[in-house]
Amino acid sequence: MKTVLKILLPILVLSAVGVGVFFLMNNKRELKPQLRVEVLPLVHVVSITPKDHRFKVRSQGEVVARTEINLVSEVSGKVNWVASSFAEGGYFEKDDVLLKIDPRDFQVAAEQSRATVAQADVRLQREQAEAKVARKEWEALGRDKEKANSLLLREPQLAEAQAALSSAKASLAKSELDLARCEITAPFTGRIRQKAADVGQFINRGANLARVYAVDYVEIKLPLSLDELGFVDLPLMHRESDANSKPTPVTLHGKLGGEIYSWTGQLVRTEGEVNSRTRMLSAIARVNDPYNLISRHERPPLAVGLFVDAVIDGRTVKGIYEVPRSSMRDRETLLVVDAEDRLRMRKVSVLRFLRDDVLLRSGLEAGDRVCLSILDSPVEGMQVRATELERGATVVGQAE
Repeated sequence: MKTVLKILLPILVLSAVGVGVFFLMNNKRELKPQLRVEVLPLVHVVSITPKDHRFKVRSQGEVVARTEINLVSEVSGKVNWVASSFAEGGYFEKDDVLLKIDPRDFQVAAEQSRATVAQADVRLQREQAEAKVARKEWEALGRDKEKANSLLLREPQLAEAQAALSSAKASLAKSELDLARCEITAPFTGRIRQKAADVGQFINRGANLARVYAVDYVEIKLPLSLDELGFVDLPLMHRESDANSKPTPVTLHGKLGGEIYSWTGQLVRTEGEVNSRTRMLSAIARVNDPYNLISRHERPPLAVGLFVDAVIDGRTVKGIYEVPRSSMRDRETLLVVDAEDRLRMRKVSVLRFLRDDVLLRSGLEAGDRVCLSILDSPVEGMQVRATELERGATVVGQAE
């Protein structure tokens, strides 16, 4: 029995498998071919039109006084009075008396000079009278005046008296000048940076009294790269007629107390040469009334030493194309989509790279659709699906 089972069991299993295979082969589904659907890449495009562009050039610089000098004494003496504004940070007007030196020694010297002038004047009058008498005596003798000895006519004595009077008057003028210099006056409207003298201090001629600077206007040195010089009308004045040219406006921004304030000025000149180390040329901007002494503006003063950002209004160029920086494949190539929705490579001439956009001089035409989407492997003539963005979309960015 066991022997029969061993023989029949494999036969039954093989028979069952054969029946199953026969059933599956007779009932298989017929596979129908499927059409291949090509999925085209979707890209965003924007229509480009030329426009006029006003360039703006950015720079930075430190506010400096237009004039800063050491206030020195022209006489020696003891300081006996100082003005209340004679302190670090103090303001003063032009011709204000800032400091006085004891004038008594110079008053005595001036009085002595006056006495010397009076003596010399009396001596000159006496010599003039004696010379007049000598000429009359010589003429009374009937002699030729041209043959007379100059000593007899007292001409040398008269010349000496005149010279002595001139010397005495010069000494008097010097004494009076030294007396006037006992009052140290302000050479301009300004402010005191450092104070170096005070009441009771003895100072010598030429001693430094204070460091002062003018406040009628300030200047800011703004370095510009050589590439940016072509976008700005610089005041390169070399003739008097150039002085009537239109000034270039500058807007300055500075942070004070956590807030940003603005001041307006203009470019007035450039430095005489390009910096050999940085290869940059500095333009000088001027801001009038930086301390609000005339305008009484509520904003903080544009103080000397403040570091500011500057935006210079540059030239206006017509027919400029502006595209996003992301649309550039390299520094001179971008993608456009033609009327048949196919990609085309365009060689363009870049005028300037901005922070988010690129200004093109040539290479595009009005109405061209620039591709804004980033494609991994774009191919010339590739078919795409184009979705056009509205004009002025934020993707394009805004000129600066």
